Amino acid sequence: MDGDARLNVPDRDLSSARMKVVRAAWAAKYYRKFDRASVLRIAEAVAQAGHERAAHYADMAVAETGYGVVAHKTIKNQLCTHDLLTYYRDLDLVTPRVDPDRRIIEMPNPAGVVFALAPVTNPVATVYYKAMLAILSRNAIVLSPHPMAKACSADAARHLAAAAEAAGAPSGLIQCVEEPSVELVEDIMSSDKINVIMATGGNAMVRAAYSSGNPALGVGPGNAVAYVDPTAGVDAAARCLVDSKSFDNSILCTNESICLTLEQNRDNMIRALRTAGAHVCNPEDTDKLRDYLWTDGRFNVAAIGKPATWIAKEAGIRINDAAKILVPVVDRPGQDDVLFKEKLCPVLTLTAAVDFDQAVTFAAQASKSGAGHSAAFHGEDHRRLITFSNAVPVNRVVVNAPCSQGAAGFATHLPPSFMIGTGYAGRSSIGENVGPQHLVHWTKIAFGREVPANLDGLDFENLSSAPPLPAPAVTAPKAQPDVSRDDLRAMILEELRSLKGDAT
Repeated sequence: MDGDARLNVPDRDLSSARMKVVRAAWAAKYYRKFDRASVLRIAEAVAQAGHERAAHYADMAVAETGYGVVAHKTIKNQLCTHDLLTYYRDLDLVTPRVDPDRRIIEMPNPAGVVFALAPVTNPVATVYYKAMLAILSRNAIVLSPHPMAKACSADAARHLAAAAEAAGAPSGLIQCVEEPSVELVEDIMSSDKINVIMATGGNAMVRAAYSSGNPALGVGPGNAVAYVDPTAGVDAAARCLVDSKSFDNSILCTNESICLTLEQNRDNMIRALRTAGAHVCNPEDTDKLRDYLWTDGRFNVAAIGKPATWIAKEAGIRINDAAKILVPVVDRPGQDDVLFKEKLCPVLTLTAAVDFDQAVTFAAQASKSGAGHSAAFHGEDHRRLITFSNAVPVNRVVVNAPCSQGAAGFATHLPPSFMIGTGYAGRSSIGENVGPQHLVHWTKIAFGREVPANLDGLDFENLSSAPPLPAPAVTAPKAQPDVSRDDLRAMILEELRSLKGDAT
């Protein structure tokens, strides 16, 4: 035997992920024929299952990642169940639409197989949210969690999948990659069996999704500026800012990064922030915090999602144990201070402009590092609100409400979402809060303007139905994918081709 001959064993994790995609393709093909009542029944079951274990998975996520607050993650998980379903319940993405006046018929076409990335910052909430969107739009979904949150994410996905199947969904409708890696994710993103990618995470992964060759919905980072006008109720604004910035230890990309006010309002703002539970830093503490959070120009990732008291201790700052957030103070707004950058931790930079024009100029510049994302406005001067909103390059401005929850649609009437589209300014293909409607396209049948067309009595019964539960003989065991013989033969041949070496 040739001593140099070697056997290249196939990557089991990659093979497993590819089989999940094949299984999802089968599930999507079957599920797209479900009627609206069946879709809502499955969505109800998944929402209930997710809500029941919201606290369990919140605790599991914090234990695995070290990020955030269990009670707050529980709230986020709950919001992605019944609240999300309630918001979209009346959005019919199943029934064909007929417009007799314009003589147009529209028939829904689900994407098919959704490949969804979930970040370490909001792992289970994102699993819940994206799975619900896939169900409501009659798509199958394969989730790929961050490696640091793979255990809680995979377990949550299995829990939702079991609930969906018990309610009549096809096996394989909700799946999760158990052992994610960069190489695996890049391979699956480029698969011709993937119909759309939902990319939530770091810039590199979002750019990779756009470069995969498959359609992608990607979102970018935030750096929300919260402007507090002198017309605002300063105590209410301060409470809003502290509650928002401390929520889940500021792990949401929608959280406020900068509190901007006018010099005439600075002292009032400092007093109100202290009363609301913030530790306002003196110049020495501000320098210590800056040095701890940024080393060689890079943010200290150890601070992400940690409590204010933990960060203060690491930075050598003495604070009250009851302090909810840290507020470093930068006297003048400008672009040369790293404290004006995004901070996924309970640190809110306070600065004051000499007048409103300077405030708007600074807010517009600071928002560019979170272009297309979010900003906040506190005050009653609507003229200034419109001027501010027109100047900052963002797609949502939250008014007199916490930006963390407001931009995500949980403290405003914006669509509830854990994918905040940043649009053209943020190099994203979508500028809205992503919902199930973005996973469905519509075939439009358009009659000629001068051609007679009777659109009464159209029969769409063959497009969707209420199928029975999958028979045991059809549904493969959970450990095996549901595939056709041709698909199975192709996978076997692919694995055989990957075995290289001489058997002499």
